[in-house]
Amino acid sequence: MTDTPIRLLLADDHPVVRAGLRAVLETEAGIEVVAEAPTAEDAVARAAQGDIDVVLMDLQFGKGMNGAEATAAITARPRAPRVLIVTTYDTDADTLRAIEAGATGYLLKDAPPEDLAAAVRTAAAGRTTLAPTVADRLMNRLRTPGTALTRRETEVLALVAVGLSNQAIGNRLHLTEGTVKSHLARIYVKLGVDSRTAAVATATELGLIRR
Repeated sequence: MTDTPIRLLLADDHPVVRAGLRAVLETEAGIEVVAEAPTAEDAVARAAQGDIDVVLMDLQFGKGMNGAEATAAITARPRAPRVLIVTTYDTDADTLRAIEAGATGYLLKDAPPEDLAAAVRTAAAGRTTLAPTVADRLMNRLRTPGTALTRRETEVLALVAVGLSNQAIGNRLHLTEGTVKSHLARIYVKLGVDSRTAAVATATELGLIRR
């Protein structure tokens, strides 16, 4: 057993959120907030200094690198700190992207303070913590893999949701228009729908995409 505190980096572009996280976590024994980062790029640079145990990472930072990209950059280094995602976003697209990037845990910002502190300790120990809604949805994906959208299908449907045409989606994702139509056809089958509008509505209701 060691008395060395768990050293945290808070990465969020909202000063009020960082202040709130600091206020909650600095009251916890064995946890020390040593740095803050207002951008994902700053988080990557600060984490590389080697004195951080856990990074609390938001997913959206406005312009520039996002939280999942920062997580991938941080966890790719040797002896990297653990990354705990703390965000308001809980869609499959957000969750899977973060976990694939190397996040150790995924917590929502409305979690009770005691859950946040417990998640920090769990992450520092190298174990996984998932928000209950996120864990439930991942389990459902495992139980019914045939209905789960792939990452590319999720990207296509998210662009449909903001009103892009098949041609515009193809240009954005560097796909042919025919490939976009094929993705949409598979999406319709998986979701049991027959139109773009119904696909977007169903996927939003299921938490597969964010509106």
